[in-house]
Amino acid sequence: MKEFLIFTNKHKDPELTVTRRIEHYLNAHGAGVSVHVLQSDWKRTEDSGDFVFPPKVECVLVLGGDGTVLKAARQMMDEQVPIIGVNLGSLGYMTEIDLECLEESLDKLLQDEYETECRMMLEGCVQFADGAFQKGHCLNDIVISRIGSLQIMKFNIWVNGRFLNEYSGDGMIVTTPTGSTGYNLSAGGPIVEPGARMIMLTPICPHTLNQRSIILSPEDVIEIQIPEGKEGQKQQMEVTFDGNHKVQVTTGDKIRVVQSDKVTEFIKVSQVSFLDVLHKKLSEKA
Repeated sequence: MKEFLIFTNKHKDPELTVTRRIEHYLNAHGAGVSVHVLQSDWKRTEDSGDFVFPPKVECVLVLGGDGTVLKAARQMMDEQVPIIGVNLGSLGYMTEIDLECLEESLDKLLQDEYETECRMMLEGCVQFADGAFQKGHCLNDIVISRIGSLQIMKFNIWVNGRFLNEYSGDGMIVTTPTGSTGYNLSAGGPIVEPGARMIMLTPICPHTLNQRSIILSPEDVIEIQIPEGKEGQKQQMEVTFDGNHKVQVTTGDKIRVVQSDKVTEFIKVSQVSFLDVLHKKLSEKA
């Protein structure tokens, strides 16, 4: 590889110390480098519309944590250029490179000593009752949750045009295998090897004892309808794509979720497996 883009979360690298360290090292070894810096308020903003992907880039180095990787994956999904995360936070599932082996990892990229792994993404289409619609993509998950006061939410779930179930609870998570270790895990959902292909439905705090996660084929079409609430009340909810892109929905709206035709390609330069990372996370003490 000879052309790189550094995608930096300034909240994690405020003085751009690591960013410049990587830039200078790659330049010193004859590589071309472009830099894009996310500002410190990146979590509170929608995806930037003014980002222009540089030409000829062969690899995107994402500096930050898992959240930064998710944002980079969405912003660059049309480019289909592989990405690799540089960990500037706590131990993450999607950041491959630690700072203590930074130069060694960069050498492997420069010498084309790496492997790639494709991860599936989801496409969600919010279909409003008035006929309008809004689409979004995600690498991790699509979360439907309540807005405002604490009250039980109702959802009607359809799969491939057939009614599956009515759920009552605090929300619903539709996740990829990559997202299985995120909110899905906190809500009691299963952990799945990230290279697998499947879609999982995990209710958030379901108000029954027999409702658990459901694992579906990646070819399945999921439709989540927002009916009237208790005593015919209008329900207000929020659809969130990878924790960043948010869309408000109400009774009469529905969310259609399918496997995206886009994928995220990750680069691996180490022999550390997903199971190794999982072991470290599960071994962490509170």
